[in-house]
Amino acid sequence: MNTVRYDSVQVGDSLPPLTLAPVNRTTLALFAGASGDHNPIHIDIDYARKAGMVDVFAHGMLSMAYLGRLLTGWVDQRQLRGFGVRFAGITHLGHQITCSGKVVEKFEAEGEQRVKLEIRTTNQYGETRIVGDAIVALQ
Repeated sequence: MNTVRYDSVQVGDSLPPLTLAPVNRTTLALFAGASGDHNPIHIDIDYARKAGMVDVFAHGMLSMAYLGRLLTGWVDQRQLRGFGVRFAGITHLGHQITCSGKVVEKFEAEGEQRVKLEIRTTNQYGETRIVGDAIVALQ
């Protein structure tokens, strides 16, 4: 991982995007096991259909984890000072998610140089699924 320097980052700069393989049933089952979130809406097609859905769909926290990978691919996790999201849409089976981020502010707080990032996930159709922000300390 490269060291990102505060002086080399400008408002408007984009993080290198992270594009993931399309969401499939195996991904959902593995995430359910790893996270302990076995909500049947995400892994049981019969349950999902009874709830009015066509099929199961991804856990919102799976996409948040993908955004975490975007951030920790850019800086060491010890530099994260804040990370929050709002779920804006369902990530269905077959959706290929791309995570992106952009620097929207540079500031100092608690003796550190920090940047605020806007982060999001979109599917292959350009539809936003998650929006959020993160605060990162830089040297």
